[in-house]
Amino acid sequence: MTDGLDQVARFLFEAGTLKQSKRTGWWMAGVRDPESVAEHSWRTSLIASVIAKLEGADPARAAFLAVWHDSQETRTGDINHLAKKYADEADPQAVTTDQVSGMPKVLASTVRDLVAEYEARESAEAICARDADKLECMLQGIEYKAQGYELAQRWIDNSRGRLVTKTANALADQLLATHPLDWLRSTLGEQR
Repeated sequence: MTDGLDQVARFLFEAGTLKQSKRTGWWMAGVRDPESVAEHSWRTSLIASVIAKLEGADPARAAFLAVWHDSQETRTGDINHLAKKYADEADPQAVTTDQVSGMPKVLASTVRDLVAEYEARESAEAICARDADKLECMLQGIEYKAQGYELAQRWIDNSRGRLVTKTANALADQLLATHPLDWLRSTLGEQR
């Protein structure tokens, strides 16, 4: 069982770099210190579980897919949509295969299968995870706009337009009608 754990240990350090890797598209909206890939992935996983549960899909599976959806960015960086116009996009499945090389076979195959399922966007859980990715971007845009970054509206609109599931679309409408601090005001019993 300890065979390949050296590679797992190296990967865990590699995965930690996502905590410092910034989501670069937000720089075009003027955000000086945007969220990290890890921050985005965490909330995407949470949202994926919510969407999946409400859509009748497996919330744990959707969250699991979302956890790994940007793991390749340890090696490619966060390539925003403008950069994709000029640079060939790295194949997430090929990057993942390199990342898990040398890991225990049961783990390596699981991770490769997760990334392949997410990229194929055919299972209900993968569709929910993809919607969660877009919804998280929209949610982050709403928060940045509330902080004064008016140019974030482009990300809000683009993300909103890419949602597929009924739940993600309904949740997007609710998010657009909710102030980012409504949760705090409600918890403290304040009127808005």
